[in-house]
Amino acid sequence: MNKVQLVIAVLSAVGFLFFIAPVFTERTANIGNVTGMLITGGIFFYGLFMRKVHHFIKDLCINKSGKAFVGLIGIVLLGVMLTAAAETIFMIKAAQNRPPENVTAVVLGCRVKGDRPSLILKERIEAAYRYLSENPKAFCILSGGKGEDENISEAQCMYQCLTEMGISGERLILEDRSVSTRENLEFSAQIIKEKGLPEEVVIITSEFHSYRAELIAKKRGLKSYSYPAHTFFVCLPTYYVRELYGILQQWIFNG
Repeated sequence: MNKVQLVIAVLSAVGFLFFIAPVFTERTANIGNVTGMLITGGIFFYGLFMRKVHHFIKDLCINKSGKAFVGLIGIVLLGVMLTAAAETIFMIKAAQNRPPENVTAVVLGCRVKGDRPSLILKERIEAAYRYLSENPKAFCILSGGKGEDENISEAQCMYQCLTEMGISGERLILEDRSVSTRENLEFSAQIIKEKGLPEEVVIITSEFHSYRAELIAKKRGLKSYSYPAHTFFVCLPTYYVRELYGILQQWIFNG
């Protein structure tokens, strides 16, 4: 194994560990984990068997059908990389779309462990606390229903945590029916109209999630800004890759 192979193998092994870590730390297993582990695992074996892989590709390209197959794979990979790059740029841009003062906040829920927040939800609660502390006149909709393995709704969990942190319950409005980002924003938009709140909101969610939330909010007639929560670096790769799928689905179906 030469130095290049060693570097590839080591870096891909580290990447693999990042994608598998949330399975043990947060009991999180989703398409982001699986995709990340498949990609980093593939790169790892490429690093180990680089010469054999190159010889295999060279042998394939001897005939026209083999060249066409290799070319097709190359085009697909290039398309995937360009799509991921474009999505990443939109993610970063959306997360920097800061709101004016005292705009009504909508906090998007995430998994509750029993009656306590998961790490991702805790990060969103902390971001909501910072925003509400900086904007004392702002009201806040806490959005998230109750899953089968949750003792309380995500909205109730957020309410309990924020009031324990010193935020007045009078500023907090619970939306405890939703089970997806679409429903989070659809039901929150209904509450905003019912209570006569401005249809200009700041969405408090994880930074990787801000862009897709912004797209969905726009479809619900809401002008939105972002006040992102910062994701723990060990969990970020898994949720980032998962979000790439979510954005692509949103682009295709425009739901």
